[in-house]
Amino acid sequence: MPIEHLSEFLDVLAERGELVRVSTEVNSQHELAAISRRAALQPGSPALLFENVTGYALPVVVGLFNTALRTCRALGVDSLEEIADRITAVVRPDLPSGWLEALQMVPKLTEVTQWPVQVVETAMVQQVVHMGSDVDLGRLPVPVCWSQESMPTLTATQLFVEESIAAGPGKSPLQNPLQTETGQTIIRHVSRVPVQIVDRNTVLVYWTSHDPEWQLVEKAARQGQQSSLAVALGGDPVLTFAAGAPLPPFVDPLVFAGFLRSRNVNVVSGRSVTTQVPADAEIILEGLVDPSRAFAEASTVATPTGYYDTRERAVRVTITAVTHRANPVLPVIIPAAHPSEDGWLAHASERIFLPLVKLAIPELVDLRLPASGDHRHIAFASIRKSWPQQARKVMNALWGIDRLSCAKLLIVVDERVDIHDNDAVWSAVGANSHPGRDTIFSEGPADMLDHAAPIRGVGHRMGIDATSKSAEEGHPRLWPDALAIDDETSRLVEQRWQNYGIPNGKSV
Repeated sequence: MPIEHLSEFLDVLAERGELVRVSTEVNSQHELAAISRRAALQPGSPALLFENVTGYALPVVVGLFNTALRTCRALGVDSLEEIADRITAVVRPDLPSGWLEALQMVPKLTEVTQWPVQVVETAMVQQVVHMGSDVDLGRLPVPVCWSQESMPTLTATQLFVEESIAAGPGKSPLQNPLQTETGQTIIRHVSRVPVQIVDRNTVLVYWTSHDPEWQLVEKAARQGQQSSLAVALGGDPVLTFAAGAPLPPFVDPLVFAGFLRSRNVNVVSGRSVTTQVPADAEIILEGLVDPSRAFAEASTVATPTGYYDTRERAVRVTITAVTHRANPVLPVIIPAAHPSEDGWLAHASERIFLPLVKLAIPELVDLRLPASGDHRHIAFASIRKSWPQQARKVMNALWGIDRLSCAKLLIVVDERVDIHDNDAVWSAVGANSHPGRDTIFSEGPADMLDHAAPIRGVGHRMGIDATSKSAEEGHPRLWPDALAIDDETSRLVEQRWQNYGIPNGKSV
């Protein structure tokens, strides 16, 4: 059954022994994050509900996605493969013959889901409404997580921005419209980025110039137009995942969330802006961007790479209304290197969206973004190789995908290599790659959180072809076969294993 609101999910976790209620008074300045981080490093880390945050009436919950099992539970499945299989069934009923046919099939993801948002007139998230001078963000127990951060930061966000485009010919048929008004089509953008609280009614939103939301605000500011947005917190955990998922640009994240939960997402119009927001969220912040002061000097903010990020500018938003449930809970994700909630969410995206990547790259067997690369800087791929230089074709195809375009190290191996075993991947690199022949370099965009890039957002990428080589690939010597026990002997040993008297043996 889909979760309707956050409290319902907390009840589920409590019943399963995965929620610890912390009744001891805890300070939101560093202490709450330090406790959460220490708990996250322990196997089977529980979610933590801080019931007594110093100086605040609202409780804080941390760790909703802190383990692989709980991430699956938050998404309503027993394994991530269940969702991947559903996506495969939707977009790939028959194998496409080429990349063009594959891309043409992708829109079926939105066409077949049949889970459009439902607009409602009243919502639980608007039980309490603060507007205008009554807005005071200081009432929210938003933590300061790390010592070099100077401001409290909302991290488990769902940011909603609506874009109006002219309807009619010339617009992409792949775009998924929210609704149609007179001569206009409304497109919903949803993202999950840090939101820092500056004062009682001002926040800084940490989009980057690569994000369409940043580009929309920048365009509106140039035209002297106001931008509106809303920040949602809580609700069904599926919505938090969908907000940060690497969806194709024509897929509405709330429609995708409906697909995941097999139930439509209810939305309601904001009280001070027209932006639609999830009706079952815990807390909503509504705001406007003044075009004359759309950007402000940014502050230091922690990132899921495990490092601080100091950038030049952030989007400045004046909060015009705060609405919430009668007894809300503030969800928080502590930004940190893996193991962390961001890491498990990134892993979920990797497994869930693999079928979509395979559509464009049919020879791809598996893809992994390891935790050692913060689920973004390093990528491992295994392929069914059938012709020379195929690994290079796959590298360029992967770098052409939005969320993989900034992977600065990409290693391609044969399908027999288990890319979920780091040693197996590096063993293939050591055995099968010749640096002068099998290493390629490419210039292109860099991850905006890659502090090693000399210029933010601009960098170099390296690919390593660790597949077996043929003479056509410049390897004149005979390529040896890998050692392997033949099938007949393997079957014999399997049948007679109990007779050998060797305990705890595994099949050969």
